[in-house]
Amino acid sequence: MEMVRKQEQALTLALIRQRYTPFGGAERFLERAMGALQAQGVAITVIARAWETEEQKGFALQRCDPFHLGRLIRDAGFAWCVRRLLTPRRYDLVQSHERIPGCDLYRAGDGVHAEWLAQRRRVQGRIARWLVAVNPYHHYLLTMEQRLFEHPGLRAVICNSRMVRDEIAQRFRIAPDKLRVIYSGVDLERFHPDHKAHLGAGVRAEWRIGADELLLLFVGSGFARKGLPMVLHAVARMGVPARLLVVGQDKEQAAMQALTRRLGVANRVLFVGGRRDVVPFYAAADGVVLPTLYDPFPNVALEAMAMGLPLVTSFKCGAADLIESGRNGFLVDALDLKRLTGMLERLGDPALRAAMGADARATVAGLSLEAMSAQLLALYHELL
Repeated sequence: MEMVRKQEQALTLALIRQRYTPFGGAERFLERAMGALQAQGVAITVIARAWETEEQKGFALQRCDPFHLGRLIRDAGFAWCVRRLLTPRRYDLVQSHERIPGCDLYRAGDGVHAEWLAQRRRVQGRIARWLVAVNPYHHYLLTMEQRLFEHPGLRAVICNSRMVRDEIAQRFRIAPDKLRVIYSGVDLERFHPDHKAHLGAGVRAEWRIGADELLLLFVGSGFARKGLPMVLHAVARMGVPARLLVVGQDKEQAAMQALTRRLGVANRVLFVGGRRDVVPFYAAADGVVLPTLYDPFPNVALEAMAMGLPLVTSFKCGAADLIESGRNGFLVDALDLKRLTGMLERLGDPALRAAMGADARATVAGLSLEAMSAQLLALYHELL
C-alpha cells in the first residue's frame, strides 16, 4: 500500500548548483532541464548559494550561503552546508552539479578538473604551471573529484558527452555502468534556421555589417579557455575578408580588445557583451567558431547547429561527438592556428556553408528538450 502511494506522488528531486547567472552555460542547461522535468510532474528543489534570476519558475529554492573568504572556503562551506541540509534525507533523488561526494547522481557538466588542468598547461609558462601546482584550491577540487566519483553512494554520473565519459573512466575507479551519456537538449523551435530571414538583417544593420560580408560568431564567457585569442589571430591571418562578433561577458575583455589592436583587426572585431537572447546573433552569422582548450559540451554548439550554422570547434570539446569534420562543421586542435585559419577561410564559400549548415541542423534534430527530459526521467525511475 505504501509503495502504491509512493508511486502516485510526484518524484521529488533536489538539484544542487552553487550559483545561477543568466549567461552561464551550465545554468542555462539547468533552466531548460527544470522546465522540461516540471512538465513531466517532477517536483524540484534547487539548493544554491545564489540564484540571480527575476523569478522562480515553479521550483522551491533553498539557499546555502555560509560566510566565506576566498573560493576554497566558499566551495568547502557550500559543500558542508548542503550535506547538513540533506541530513535527514528529504528527497527521492539528489542530483548535484557541484563536486560534492555522497549525492545520488552527479552531472559532470564541468568535465574532469584534472583534464582541464592538463589542457591548460599547454598554454602556460613555467611560473604559471608552478602557481597552479601549489594552489590549494586546485588540490581541493582534485580531492573532491576523486572522492565524488569513487564514493560508494554515487549511483550514476550523467555525462554530457562521450569525451567526458571516457575521461572519467580512464582517471577514476568507477563502474562503467554508472556512466550514462545524456546529451543536453536544445529548443529546436527557438533555435531554428527560419529565424535568419527576419532577425539576422537587424543585427547586421545595427552593427554596420554588410549583407554579403562573411560574419563569424564567438559566443561564451571564459574567453581564454574557449579559444578567443586563437580566433583573433586566425581572423588577422585570413585571406578572406571577415568580421567577428564576440558575444559574452568576461573580465579579460579589455585584454582581448588590446590584442585586436596589436593584430590590426580592431575594426573587424565587435564585442557586444553578454546577452540573454543570442538567437538574433546566430541568425546574423555565417558560422560559429569555438576552438576551446577544454569544454565538456557547450550549449553554444547545440544552439549553433540547431540554427543551421557550421561549427568550428576543437577535439577537446564534447561537441566533437557530433561533428564530422568537413560535413557539418570542422574539428581542429585548439592550438593549430594554421588549420584553424584555413577552416575559417573555407566558410567564405556560401554553397559550402549552406550544405554544412543543413547537415548540422539534421545532426541535432533528435536532441530536443523533450528527448533529454525523457532520458533523465528514465534514469531517475531506473534508480528508484
